[in-house]
Parts: sequence; structure tokens; C-alpha cells
Amino acid sequence: MKYNIHLAELAMTLGATSAFPRDSRPEIVLSGRSNVGKSSLINTLLGRKSLARTSSAPGKTITINYYAIDQKFYLVDLPGYGYAKRSKDSQRQWSALTERFFLQNPSADAIRLVLQLVDVRTGPTEDDRMMIDFLRRRGLPFLVIATKADKLSPSALAQTLESWERNPIFDAAIRPIPFSAVTRAGKEKILSEIDAAL
Repeated sequence: MKYNIHLAELAMTLGATSAFPRDSRPEIVLSGRSNVGKSSLINTLLGRKSLARTSSAPGKTITINYYAIDQKFYLVDLPGYGYAKRSKDSQRQWSALTERFFLQNPSADAIRLVLQLVDVRTGPTEDDRMMIDFLRRRGLPFLVIATKADKLSPSALAQTLESWERNPIFDAAIRPIPFSAVTRAGKEKILSEIDAAL
């Protein structure tokens, strides 16, 4: 599929009671904990500064954002999970919305790839492991993106990724891709994987 990655716009924002669109365009989905860097990844991939906005209060926003890329496919940004200060009611809203996206979405068969973001300094957390296990059980293709890679030295980063590969939640097929919005390391690799999925 040929497309211009720089032709991007926020097409729709869906809340807990919104109906999912019936659309045959392929979807690349971003999943991860609150403050893991999903907005930074989106902006870096699209070559934009603030198309995807970060929330001033992590975990506050519970919406699914659809970014139309050259009207050819969507980048779908799921709400972040695992924010400790989120109320119980808010946590239930997040769970219900995310579950509906994967299980009750009329366009679920349009999902081509899930980018599962994990903070290289803290993950994989129990929430990350649960999400990866869910994706695997659903048979959804996914990549693990190790965000904020610039926060570690090259040797520490290599050691961290090696330890991840020994984690039982991963298997031999999962090779985390280190990514940094600061240095843009990993950008081309991720775009290449998106191209292959599309």
C-alpha cells in the first residue's frame, strides 16, 4: 500500500458510549500504560509536533482516537491503562471501552497490527503482561515497542532487552524494538513493520 505518512488528521474520538465506525480501512492499534509515550510515538511516526496531544493529567482521558493516514488506514490510539490514581469507576470505563474495541467492534477484522508499548525503564508490568497475553490469546499480530530508550545507556538498554527476551510472557518470536521520540531511534523499523502489516 502506498501512502503519505505526513497526510494525517484526527478523524474521530470515541468515548465509552460511542458506536464504533463501520469502516473497512486497515487499522494499526497502539496499546500501553498511561504515560508510556503513545502520543510521542504517533507524533514521531507522522513527523508532527502535536497532532497527538499528551494529557496534563495521566490516565484522565478515556477515549479511543482514530488518526486517518492519507485516508488509507487508521492509527488507533487506545486509552492508557494501569494508572494507579484512576478511580474504580474510571478503571471500569477503561476496561469496558477497550474490551468493546477488541470484542464488539464491527471493524475488528480490520486490525492489522497492535503496537504494544512498554516503558523500557519499568516494564513489562503485570498490566503489560496481561495485555500481551490477551493479544496472544486473541490471535492478534503485535509488536512490543520499548519506549523511552534514550533514558538508558546503550549497554543498559541492551541488558534490559535481553532480560525481556528471557521473560516468560515473551517467546522467541517477540523481539522488542527500542524506540526514542528524542533521538527517533526505531522510527524507521516501526514504519517498516507497519508497511509489512498493511
